[in-house]
Amino acid sequence: MRLSVRARRVVAFVAAALLAVGGCASGSSVPGLARQGTPGPEPACADSGFDCELQGRFEAVRDYLEDRPGTSGVVVRDLRTGAEWHNEHARDLTWTASTIKLAMVVDLFTRNRSGEITLSTEDRTLIHAMLHSSDDRAADTLWYRYAGRDHQEFNDNFPDYGLTSLVPQKGFSDYFPYWGFQKCTAEDLDRLMTFVLTELPGDERDLIVAEMRSVGAEQQWGVWGAGPDARPGTKDGWSEEVDGWVMNTVGFVGPGERYTLTVMNALHGEAGYTAGRATVTAVARLLFAGYFPA
Repeated sequence: MRLSVRARRVVAFVAAALLAVGGCASGSSVPGLARQGTPGPEPACADSGFDCELQGRFEAVRDYLEDRPGTSGVVVRDLRTGAEWHNEHARDLTWTASTIKLAMVVDLFTRNRSGEITLSTEDRTLIHAMLHSSDDRAADTLWYRYAGRDHQEFNDNFPDYGLTSLVPQKGFSDYFPYWGFQKCTAEDLDRLMTFVLTELPGDERDLIVAEMRSVGAEQQWGVWGAGPDARPGTKDGWSEEVDGWVMNTVGFVGPGERYTLTVMNALHGEAGYTAGRATVTAVARLLFAGYFPA
């Protein structure tokens, strides 16, 4: 991974800040708070809802992406405080690839719960395959089975789960709309992940979280790059489209799935799968590797 000079300075600043906090902790029972009666230090960063370390990491990500192929939309959300950070490409419409399979699972669970459909044992096996190994045949079977006579059932419901900018793409398949040809933004996927973690009933949420934390080797990149201490969960998507490869990742990290993370990398023909996979994984690593206590 190659960092710009500015990025290296930011990372060095973050490391120095951590050492400073560690050195001061013994003087106060609550790390980061001044002793009673002693004026506290001036804030070292903006009051954004994110601590200074994460703000430094955001800057490191911005600098890193300047030197990477294509464009990458990035969104981080703190579900505890509601704080959200995104970069300038977070609203770019990008091919969803297989990340839309997460929305399919949410919709199938929602319609099953309402009594509109009844998921069979086979259906649930296919759902597992979609989440665990991003199985396209499983997605096809479920899409054709539950898209309805007008093919619109999934797409009619997707905005309810946060995919408000989603646009199915015409001219790429005889069956329209089709899960494999749709575009959304990183902000859409962030809203979807937030919906999963905050709006679904506990049993459905827990099942999806467990699946995303135990994905197969083909999806152990992207958010996975945050490292085992972050306890990441991910749903990745990758495909070569008419305008080049896209490499996407959406998931969560931290105790209690506190933070959501979405990265959508559109390569625009500048590079391919390997470079895109490295980019989105490095973003997760820069943001969260070493951030959580072991």
